[in-house]
Amino acid sequence: MNHTTDTLTGPVGEPATPTARLRAGTGRALLVLAVLAATFASAGAAYAVRTEALAQDVTAPAGGAAPDGCVAPDRELQLYAVELPRDPVTNQIRLGYGLTPQTASYPGPTMEMIEGECLAITLHNQVTAETLAQLRTNPAHPLGVSLHVHGVKYTQDSDGTVHSGSYVAPGESRTYTWYAKPRSSRTGSPGTAGYWWYHDHVVGGPHGTQGLNSGLFGGLVVRRQGDPRPDRTYVTAFGDRQSINLRRGAAADDCDLVDPVPGPACFVAQVGERVEFIVIGLGDDMHTWHVHGHSWADTRTGVVAGDNKAIVDSIPVIDNKTLGPGDSFGVTIVAGDSVGPGHWMLHCHMQFHSDLGMATTLHVLDENGQMPPGGHHHRQLLSPAAADDAAQVPADAADVPADAADVPADAAAAHAAHR
Repeated sequence: MNHTTDTLTGPVGEPATPTARLRAGTGRALLVLAVLAATFASAGAAYAVRTEALAQDVTAPAGGAAPDGCVAPDRELQLYAVELPRDPVTNQIRLGYGLTPQTASYPGPTMEMIEGECLAITLHNQVTAETLAQLRTNPAHPLGVSLHVHGVKYTQDSDGTVHSGSYVAPGESRTYTWYAKPRSSRTGSPGTAGYWWYHDHVVGGPHGTQGLNSGLFGGLVVRRQGDPRPDRTYVTAFGDRQSINLRRGAAADDCDLVDPVPGPACFVAQVGERVEFIVIGLGDDMHTWHVHGHSWADTRTGVVAGDNKAIVDSIPVIDNKTLGPGDSFGVTIVAGDSVGPGHWMLHCHMQFHSDLGMATTLHVLDENGQMPPGGHHHRQLLSPAAADDAAQVPADAADVPADAADVPADAAAAHAAHR
């Protein structure tokens, strides 16, 4: 953790006192004292300049300065932006972040910090100029990717925007520095603990809309010392085209019903495990986040601490929460609490959104880690005809901006009426 430390700015050492000259008389003594004072002052100034320069070297990693409170990074990560296979349904270009090029995905890796921690992330842009040019909406817009974060502290050098010049051209790298400022009762700082997200802010245009729509986003959780820890953490980004993590219908749940592997489209937990969701709002639509069979305390950590009746009674317990564009919040539940194993629907509760395939499943395994029966039937019910219709989108749909054109006419009319 970073703590502010005092920097020594005094002289390195003191020269020997010339006592013989002091005997020569009061006038000469005063002159010598003046010379000595000037010598000490200049030495001290030189040392101060040198230590200030050293401090600047520590607090200014490649890519820009660090925010106040971040003396030096506590950790360093390498992050890669890469091109992934096109969407199998819409044929849209897909990009992803990964801790290695081989593990890139959408959403990208979930970042975790503790308040007081400073994190340096070096982003390597492996997306070709040709691909970025296809996503550009203005031929004069620069080609690159970036890393923009919500919730934590950073300087403009780590803003991840075009106007600040803090983006990464194809084949280049840049370091971004994030600081999870702690809560302080002395200064009134609320701290940065919470559920946040990061994303591109450059691809396609100055707001990174095409970067987001292509997959360049991920979750961030900042914890406070002593916070309860989950057994599993998942990201659910609710977006346009009635999508969950840019997938909908059958594509939103690809769990193997015999040997499930957790991932962006496979939410699985064993009964009794504490499961944490980072919920993100992408695009332009309003949504609600709902999971069947489970509820949670609407607090920062999703749990109720202590036995103070007044405080406990003031905390709402909910199972559905509204989500707007750019919003993020956390949900913590105990898998199968009082309801046991099962295939529990997780979906947007705006009815025409869920009717068009904005639904997936939380698969709760039994105490032996076995998948409960009924998964195949449940999956068939969550695969509406609308999702099959989307497969008819032509190949050049990859170049259509965010509002992909695979929504059936009647649903589009309902959407327009809703707006």
